[in-house]
Amino acid sequence: MKGLSYGADDPQYDHTAYTKCKEEPEKPLYNGGILEPHQLPQFASSSPALLLHNLTASTKYAFSSWVKIESSDSDSALVTASLRTNHETYDCIGTVAAKSGCWSFLKGGFTLDLPSNSATLSFQSSDGRYIAIAIASTSLQPFTDQQWRRNQQDMINKVRKRAVMIHVSNHNGDRLQGVEINVKQVYKDFPFGSAIAKTILGNEAYQNWFVERFNAAVFENELKWYATEPYPGQINYTIADEMLEFIRANRIVTRGHNIFWEDPKYNPEWVQNLSGPQLESAVDTRIQSLMSRYREEFVHWDVSNEMLHFDFYEQRLGPNATLHFFQTAHESDPLATLFMNEFNVLETCSDANSTVDSYISRMRELKRGGVSMDGIGLESHFTVPNLPLMRAILDKLGTLRLPMWLTEVDISSTLSKEAQALHLEEVLREGFSHPSLNGIMLWTALHPNGCYQMCLTDADFRNLPAGDVVDSLLGEWRTKEVNGKTNEHGSYSFEGFLGEYEVSVMHGDQTANSTFALSQGVETRHVTILL
Repeated sequence: MKGLSYGADDPQYDHTAYTKCKEEPEKPLYNGGILEPHQLPQFASSSPALLLHNLTASTKYAFSSWVKIESSDSDSALVTASLRTNHETYDCIGTVAAKSGCWSFLKGGFTLDLPSNSATLSFQSSDGRYIAIAIASTSLQPFTDQQWRRNQQDMINKVRKRAVMIHVSNHNGDRLQGVEINVKQVYKDFPFGSAIAKTILGNEAYQNWFVERFNAAVFENELKWYATEPYPGQINYTIADEMLEFIRANRIVTRGHNIFWEDPKYNPEWVQNLSGPQLESAVDTRIQSLMSRYREEFVHWDVSNEMLHFDFYEQRLGPNATLHFFQTAHESDPLATLFMNEFNVLETCSDANSTVDSYISRMRELKRGGVSMDGIGLESHFTVPNLPLMRAILDKLGTLRLPMWLTEVDISSTLSKEAQALHLEEVLREGFSHPSLNGIMLWTALHPNGCYQMCLTDADFRNLPAGDVVDSLLGEWRTKEVNGKTNEHGSYSFEGFLGEYEVSVMHGDQTANSTFALSQGVETRHVTILL
């Protein structure tokens, strides 16, 4: 392997990804990184492998390869890349739905807990079949923790912030020097929020705590079918309506979760016993009732929750049931973005049901069926996140150029509260810094007995370690109050996070106030104020 060098020539992370099968592989990312051409297998085999040397702990390794299968009895196969070191085996560091006759792009990565002087990176068919696998343009690029963080910060500066130039002049058009300027960010553009439950109703302490922090929300269970119609025909939206009143009063954007859930155990008990025309009638009543009542209230709808893992409705209503749900939802609320929402897409690549290519394939299937306004929902229920893999999967999903949110972020309660906080910060930084991500929702609705997996506070709204992380990041990702004076050109410049601002200027006994919005763009935002 090639030697490593750091410093002024720090590697820039390459977000390039491909989701279409190509006649020839593209050139390797990072020119192969630390891999030498002689390390790559020259012929297809059932388990092509690379021998790696001197891998270091805590280093983040970004990995990619082009893959093709050679099989007479199969057109495609899920190919998994795995890593075996001196100490442990990583079952999956990346997957690709590979095909015969063209090359598909696998992108993944890993971080080692312990250094390894030798390791084997191999490719194999995920179902254990003997299939000849060819690889090409393979790349392995290491990043230190500092380099990884610098790349995150560079991307935050690029996609979450923008330069502002404030010009102050008088009504004669003269630029005014020495004008005192005060700028405050009053609203954040990036949606960052949490699930809430009916426990927030009438709880002023919970409401104040929430509004001080978040600009986005999702109802944890209160819109689910089992909550709104526990018995046939007994539809009750009272609790959801009251929660929506709180949301409206506090300028919070809200996701609609969910219209249907493909996991049978989360459907009303009476629905589980229906089939054929009875189920069709119940489904139509559900979607029309829900969507007519809440038309234009929710920015998103999770239409058919977890449909890569479960198929309750398609089993009973046929293969076009999901397509029908999306079409009906769009007709009922054409301005809402309709989302797939799925687990184990970012969290791991070991779940064959929800690989990144499975997700992309289903999205394209819906698109071919005429679905519009579609979005990518990634639940993000992590234990220990594999950050290079997470970033690689976001890169591939980003090629679809669709709205993409982390919808239910938490860290498993099997870890200590301190470990939860550590990994939560890793996930949130990875999400916020990714150029294709449009919003983040935490799955931290507070109940008397705690939260689903992870709480931010105790019952008295005193921060737990995860809450400290969230508060720290919220402060970091907000423009601090700006004070300054215009220069000889009558101008003052700063960089701010995207959002809405209030600006006040004072020159002698003259004052003026104004507002401006900072939206995404590469050009400097110019704001002119007259005194």
